[in-house]
Amino acid sequence: MSNVESPAITEKLLAAKKAKGLSFNDLEKVIDRDEVWIAAVFYRQASASPDEASKILQALDLSQDLVSELTAFPAKGLGPIVPTDPLIYRFYEIMQVYGMPMKEIIHEKFGDGIMSAIDFTLDIEKEEDPKGDRVKVIMNGKFLPYKKW
Repeated sequence: MSNVESPAITEKLLAAKKAKGLSFNDLEKVIDRDEVWIAAVFYRQASASPDEASKILQALDLSQDLVSELTAFPAKGLGPIVPTDPLIYRFYEIMQVYGMPMKEIIHEKFGDGIMSAIDFTLDIEKEEDPKGDRVKVIMNGKFLPYKKW
């Protein structure tokens, strides 16, 4: 993964998913939640409702005793480190290179504020290209203007 150790529940979920031959997209169809959100639950970056947790565990043939682990409030983020996993590092690098330009353009278009990571969706699509398939990442967050008081 990266230089961040995964929680034991993550390893258990990933192993069960692999054993069942399921993709996150397969789980999306069963649970009726987006595949990226389901992956975030696996990695304990999001918490499921008891019903969602139960459906995930049932789809993976895992014990319902694990519901409490999937519904607990997560500790989000990678921590204060530079990621070493090459794919994750590229996103870190993208923010180093394009973060300030993105910030400036968002401010030009919306004003002084931020893009919510709470009222937010993330989609990952495969775009076929004869010169090499493309990864299309779509981040969609509500704009939140800074409040004056």
